[in-house]
Amino acid sequence: MRTFKFLAAALSNVKIFPAAFFLFFAASSNAQLQRNDSERQLFEALNRERTAQGLAELQWDNALFKAARQHALRMVNLNMLEHQLPSEPKLEERLAEAGARFGAIAENIAIGSNPQTIHAGWMDSPGHRKNILDPRLTSVGIAAVRGTGGLFAVQDFSQLVAILSLEQQEQKVASLLSRMGVRVAEASEDARKTCETEAGLAGTGARSMIRFETPDLGKFSEEVERKIRNRASNKAAVGACRAGGATGFARYRIAVLFF
Repeated sequence: MRTFKFLAAALSNVKIFPAAFFLFFAASSNAQLQRNDSERQLFEALNRERTAQGLAELQWDNALFKAARQHALRMVNLNMLEHQLPSEPKLEERLAEAGARFGAIAENIAIGSNPQTIHAGWMDSPGHRKNILDPRLTSVGIAAVRGTGGLFAVQDFSQLVAILSLEQQEQKVASLLSRMGVRVAEASEDARKTCETEAGLAGTGARSMIRFETPDLGKFSEEVERKIRNRASNKAAVGACRAGGATGFARYRIAVLFF
């Protein structure tokens, strides 16, 4: 989807196309490509903007880079700027095919005479600027390929999601619960079975439970934290299970039983 209407470029030698933003679920691939000077300049300019706003720098992601480069080459070959070219998969499918697994993704595209002009055009465009300064995004791959129409540039962003075993997921949730004053028992099969069901408790003496999915186990969402506090329990068990979804989508599915 596109987040805003086409905006005329403030600079005559740059064309800025609508930014795309999507929510899905992320991690990265290690496919190797060599960055060119234009790509390095765009990456450095992007992180200068984030640093100036007190945001964490984006990390370079090779899977996103691979997808961005492929898209830039297709645009050069067709001399056309679009987020989805004729007969080309959607953004989320392109990233997955390149080896990325993602939670939140976004894309900026443009054509200009040089990296400085392109970056300035993106920063002057509200939707593109929003993607560049989005605090949820953690990773980026940038491509810049010279064509007859100018320098075709692509920024593909994502929110990095670590690949964790079920045991590691449970440990992270248990740590968060401990900080809230909840005593956590060892993960039980009942908790894992409850995680796998769509409703109710699976063979357990627990008084209540919550079940949720998230791309971030570094903290609870406000909704999940509120539900935990409303349980008024000082003992819990955590169970993790595999979340559903197509290739390329990554998220954690967790059940917490309260006793």
